[in-house]
Amino acid sequence: MLSECTEVQVRPGVEADLDALTTLYNHYVRETAITFDTAVFTPQERRPWLLSHPEDGPYRLMVATEPDSQEILGYSTSSPFRMKPAYATSVETTVYVTPGAGRRGVGTLLYTALFEALSGEDLHRAYAGVALPNEASARLHERFGFRHVGTYREAGRKFGRYWDVAWYEKELP
Repeated sequence: MLSECTEVQVRPGVEADLDALTTLYNHYVRETAITFDTAVFTPQERRPWLLSHPEDGPYRLMVATEPDSQEILGYSTSSPFRMKPAYATSVETTVYVTPGAGRRGVGTLLYTALFEALSGEDLHRAYAGVALPNEASARLHERFGFRHVGTYREAGRKFGRYWDVAWYEKELP
């Protein structure tokens, strides 16, 4: 699986990626319950999100691209877990992969790069919420050492139904 991705490049996200990242995220807003956002974003509305993930520090944005075309295949982020000061050493992580790029190891490459980038930061735990069902995301998180710590039942309503969210945590070095 990873052999297909040996040429994929992973780098920090930059402002020039904003349109493509917004398009990718909007796919998940419109078509899935993977995100609980229900209205699509314009790139300008999404800009503060991008700017909240600088190239250093605990809140990162990593982007996977095709080497020749630089087409974005996906992204991973670490973001504040909660806004209260005592949570400062915890992050929430996520991965989004473009439709058609799944099962190529892109998510694995993105999380590998993200956790390498975070290795020098003053962080203690990473958390991830997975809207259910999503076997691929559960497997990815478990492969990276996350363990399931609980499930919020019917935590969000989208597309006229309620969705459970499984929560995972990972100790950071």
